[in-house]
Amino acid sequence: MIERLYLKECIGFREASLEFRPGLVVFTGPSGAGKSVLLGALLALFGHKNVEAALSEVAIAADLDLEKYGLQSEEVNVLRAVKKEKVRYFLNMQALSKRSVQEIFAPYVAYLHQKDQDFFKSENMLAIIDSLLSHKHRELLGEFREVFTKLQRLRKELEEIEEKERTVAERKEFLEFEIAKIEGVAPKEGEYEELMQIKRELSKKEKIAEALARAEGVFEYEGAVLEALELLGEESDFFTSALGELQELFATHRARLEELEFVDIEEVLGRIEELSQLKRKYGSIEDALTALEEKKEELARLENIAFEKKQLAKELQETETRAFELAATISKARKEGAQRLIHEVNEHLAALRLPKASIHFEKTALTMHGIDAVQVRLAGVEFHKISSGEYNRLRLAFMAARGTEAGEGGVLVLDEIDANISGEESMAVAKILKKLSRRYQIFAISHQAQLASQADQHFLVTKEEGQSRVRELEPQERVAEIARIISGEKITPEAMNFAKKLLKESA
Repeated sequence: MIERLYLKECIGFREASLEFRPGLVVFTGPSGAGKSVLLGALLALFGHKNVEAALSEVAIAADLDLEKYGLQSEEVNVLRAVKKEKVRYFLNMQALSKRSVQEIFAPYVAYLHQKDQDFFKSENMLAIIDSLLSHKHRELLGEFREVFTKLQRLRKELEEIEEKERTVAERKEFLEFEIAKIEGVAPKEGEYEELMQIKRELSKKEKIAEALARAEGVFEYEGAVLEALELLGEESDFFTSALGELQELFATHRARLEELEFVDIEEVLGRIEELSQLKRKYGSIEDALTALEEKKEELARLENIAFEKKQLAKELQETETRAFELAATISKARKEGAQRLIHEVNEHLAALRLPKASIHFEKTALTMHGIDAVQVRLAGVEFHKISSGEYNRLRLAFMAARGTEAGEGGVLVLDEIDANISGEESMAVAKILKKLSRRYQIFAISHQAQLASQADQHFLVTKEEGQSRVRELEPQERVAEIARIISGEKITPEAMNFAKKLLKESA
């Protein structure tokens, strides 16, 4: 529920701070006092209207789904909007976009207004009917949605296979050509680097041979060095060891030079060019070998496409059959549930001085919602063709028929709910809202004494010297305000007595 609303510099309001309780919250007051401004400011915090206040804030006691926004729901969540050059939203001190605010509070705060035509849309009505049915029915719905999701995936896969089938011959020819090209080169990992090393060695072969020939002259002075060391009285082991290592090293390179004599330089260069072409196309020899395996796998799949298509078509047919079976079972339960729902709705409509409504089912193509489309009619007239007053009362009847379990519904903000209706109709609307207030916290502006008398909290909005003010009324003050609604600014004894009677009956 919404526990508190604070506004600063909001059109006619310099400042307003209101504390709320669960139930039916009603705002009354003279025309132009600022009732709509107040309710509009509340709606603006949740993204339903434009923010006009310099600062507005609500405290909401609700378990909100905030995980994907990097927030944790608090016991009391504080939502704030600050307007300077632009509007900025904050939830529990963290900045959020208007879109995020709308997403977070869409399941929790409902704004019911005359231009709202979504309530009686087929998908919404099906959801209402489903919510009233058994746990087993909801399990069937869950299974159906899983099966339908699988069906959509299989249909997409079959379309992709059929598209492949149309181009398979051309694709197979291309893959075979590419595979043959790579296999014709027959590259090996590390081969390119080895050949480049041979190329470098061949380019320096003559210079290395000449250098070795000159350097080997050092061995002619071995005896002289050993004699000198002996005369000096120095150890000669280090020299003998170093000279041995040098001889071994030179011998290794001499052997390598002899091996290179048998290398065909043209063959090496040709092989390097073949491998270079693969590197230019695939990035590396390793990537070329990976591409070869992938192309072989794709070719194998293409060669097996007819078998895959047959198996996929069989699975799709089985899944589609199961989806239609589940949809038919769900449809039957919905039609039975709709009859029970419309019976209760019509009881409320009778109290609301409206003719009977009906729910009409039409069979549709299979969708995520099953095979049903529904349309609500009032006395045979489609819902979008009835008057706004009839629409409001019809919607209330459906909401009341859904049940009144405490604390389930969140917050309802109502726009002009009892405007342009008679006293009897207004009382019927007020009683249904009172019933709904056990499930929702409801905010409404009242134009009628009947709704004001049913309020759990009654706020009076006034305007003096251009400044709007709002305050909660005490019980005796409520009598005077309801009497004013009945008889106007000049309150009559009859109006006072009728106001007391209304409040007594609502207690």
